[in-house]
Amino acid sequence: MKAMIIGATGATGKELVNLLLENNDYSEVCIFVRRSTGKSHPKLTEHVIDFSKLDSYKNLINGDILFSCLGTTLKDAGSKDNQWKIDFDIPAQFAAIARENHVNSLVLVSSYGASSKSNVFYSMMKGKLEENIESLHFPQYIIFRPGPLIREGSDRWAEKVSIKLIKMLNTIGLFKNLKPISTAFLASKLAKAPKEFSTGKIILELNKILKL
Repeated sequence: MKAMIIGATGATGKELVNLLLENNDYSEVCIFVRRSTGKSHPKLTEHVIDFSKLDSYKNLINGDILFSCLGTTLKDAGSKDNQWKIDFDIPAQFAAIARENHVNSLVLVSSYGASSKSNVFYSMMKGKLEENIESLHFPQYIIFRPGPLIREGSDRWAEKVSIKLIKMLNTIGLFKNLKPISTAFLASKLAKAPKEFSTGKIILELNKILKL
């Protein structure tokens, strides 16, 4: 299979790229990035693109499966408008082009609590993205909704504190649906999912991710 990845330089995306390159199920791994990663591998094709001009790269967006791992935080984005562009506009447009080019499978990294009706901006945004991609009718559409992610080497103080707090609460049986998982663990499940499921829409909440 030929896999495409957006969000390949993020914490989960980096792990996924490495896994797919070593996975015999994937003959080619194609990543779309803003700046070169400097990574080299016989199976790897890297496209350095301007994500604000995706229509210019339509001929490059083809393959068997698209892994959509792109996302940012409000702090890093600087505003809700900028976060929307990164977390919604780019993945939605990329998915639309992929489907137009007959890509049949899409694996989306969404979020716990994703719902277009949510009063929480982030959850609402992720829910709307899920619905937007569903309207494209990919024959296989797999949605991952993990809780907090443990990013190796993260320097985000608030993230570290919140994960420690949730882990502590997990030990006494609280908030188990928000159990933190590592980006490496999530990436391993992303790589595995397309072979594990047939066609249709599949939503994997944390409990199903852990069992996959």
